[in-house]
Amino acid sequence: MSAYAYYPFVADTATLALNGSTHGGGVTVVASRAAGITMTLPKCLGHGTEFDIYVGTSITSNALIIQCADSVDVMAGVAYVAQDAGDTVAAYETAADSDTITLNGSTRGGIRGDRIKIKAVQAGVWSVQVFSSGTGTEVTPFAATV
Repeated sequence: MSAYAYYPFVADTATLALNGSTHGGGVTVVASRAAGITMTLPKCLGHGTEFDIYVGTSITSNALIIQCADSVDVMAGVAYVAQDAGDTVAAYETAADSDTITLNGSTRGGIRGDRIKIKAVQAGVWSVQVFSSGTGTEVTPFAATV
């Protein structure tokens, strides 16, 4: 066991500026606001900063949005969405300009138990993995909006 104890960081405000020293490393950020949260990543310098985000409260209005700090940074990775209509999973890849993850509590995920892993892998590139559950006709959570 590690000599350090990492406690979850409960996020329950409308906005959160993520930073490596408070929210990174072994800390799990628990999104606990049904009305959604907009989380902004720091500038991606590629130094290995990691964020682990867990949906602790299903989104019922607005969205859980995780976005890059500026239009220069991008996300690269995959979202795996468990479909409610059967025993299937839909996988969605980021596009070359993806900079935002939006989980809406329905078609894009955002249901209690969902998890997002983010890591700075090179300057300007965040590696992302989204594991979520969707309802209705599932769609990609990735977009270019910053």
